[in-house]
Amino acid sequence: MAWKVEGTYFETCSCNVVCPCTVASFDIGADYDRCAFALVFSVAKGEIEGTDVSGTRVVAIGDTPKVMTDGNWSLGVFIDAKTDEQVEKLGGVFGGALGGPMGGIAPLVGDNRGAERATIDIREDGLTHSVKIGDAVDFSVQDIVPFGIETGQPSRAVGIFHPAGSELTVAKATNASINAFGIEVDGKSAFSAPFSWAA
Repeated sequence: MAWKVEGTYFETCSCNVVCPCTVASFDIGADYDRCAFALVFSVAKGEIEGTDVSGTRVVAIGDTPKVMTDGNWSLGVFIDAKTDEQVEKLGGVFGGALGGPMGGIAPLVGDNRGAERATIDIREDGLTHSVKIGDAVDFSVQDIVPFGIETGQPSRAVGIFHPAGSELTVAKATNASINAFGIEVDGKSAFSAPFSWAA
């Protein structure tokens, strides 16, 4: 059955600003021996197989080898939703079982650390995006406005391969305290973007 979700997205990862896996290619290699990341999705509007998922939130915490296409990713997911049905449907989309952008990444995950329901507090204010999940996740990113750009428009990365979309705003982590599913993320690099998925 068909589904569609749309909203806003931001992330941080352990690479330096700017993440080579995103702006160049998954197979170019991270800045360090491994890449640890947190991906934040705020679903403003959505329906999955007849279930309304508007107003839900999903945060994926992951760890990958230096070269992401080598596979064997570790991944755990937090889901903030009101009903068990919403959790199940969101798990299908964000876990890749229902296709879409995450369906292409799912084969790279070798260590699925499961999903947990949690209260996810997301705040977005202009160039700043932040998320808090209990004591496990607390980080903020800020979109980067290049020196000399009088319009105040942040830098964009375009024509890239990324599940959130082919155009992202370049950002940097301003603080990062992330330790969940046995994965610790020292966030430095960051991106933000609107996202719209359908299958």
